[in-house]
Amino acid sequence: MQSFITFIQQLEIPQDTQRLFHGRGGRYPQSEHLCLDWFEPVLLITSFKLLEDSELEQIVNAIKQRWQQLTTQKPLNLVYQFRSGLGTETQLICGEVPESHIVTENGNQFNVHLLKGQNHGLFLDMRNGRQWVQQNAQGKKVLNLFAYTCGFSIAALAGGAESVVNIDMSKGALSIGKRNHNLNDFVGNASFYGHDIFKSWGKLKKQGPYDLIIADPPSNQKGSFVATKDYVRLLRRLPELMSEQCELLLCLNAPELTQTFLKQQVEEAMCDVTFVERISNPLVYTDIDEEKSLKVFHYKRKG
Repeated sequence: MQSFITFIQQLEIPQDTQRLFHGRGGRYPQSEHLCLDWFEPVLLITSFKLLEDSELEQIVNAIKQRWQQLTTQKPLNLVYQFRSGLGTETQLICGEVPESHIVTENGNQFNVHLLKGQNHGLFLDMRNGRQWVQQNAQGKKVLNLFAYTCGFSIAALAGGAESVVNIDMSKGALSIGKRNHNLNDFVGNASFYGHDIFKSWGKLKKQGPYDLIIADPPSNQKGSFVATKDYVRLLRRLPELMSEQCELLLCLNAPELTQTFLKQQVEEAMCDVTFVERISNPLVYTDIDEEKSLKVFHYKRKG
């Protein structure tokens, strides 16, 4: 755990919300279970292994000491979350979490929630993906599949997209997504469907074709989407929704599935698209085995 303590002793606080320390990438021996995120104005410690009281105390003391070195003007707000296969335990260590917690990324604002659940409303590892969308959405009709809280939609509209269709089975997540649109004054150019994608295909097709399609599905969500069997099923049907110059952003966040898996799925299901590039992950997410890290692939329809 010493590598995590050493990092904390040199910690700098950025303006934007982002991951600060990513032990899960395997680059920090004995700290592989630890992560540290900045959800302004709150620091979030996440451990994937139960910490002894003495270990947590050591970490908290190191953060408090570094915070005092960084600023005496702002109080320290610190949350600790332990994640296991059996559930999640979250506790407020010190300070407070804003009741209406709004964070900023690339000039856009998002609602987040740190004190309940594992998913906080914004997946920080997708930061570069959202930035790419913001830089490439100008004038395009966008389809945001598995939209969650609509981070990609916010990025697309910030980048000048003509319109965005968001669809996700979770009406609760989409409700937060709508609030995110209101927060950024993006009202009128986005639509929201709380439905199963495959069961709503006719509705999606009616609103197409789309110039940019984003697919960021869960890797293994029973009753919703299992990548090993459902990704190719999705890919086979996407051409029905694509404009002649359509671009695709295909995402896969499953450490057990390699980038070859997704590329082979695309080759099998879609003969009229070409691979352009893999969007790099934020530097902090560098993994000793990049096959295990988030995969974000840019494809383009052959002209």
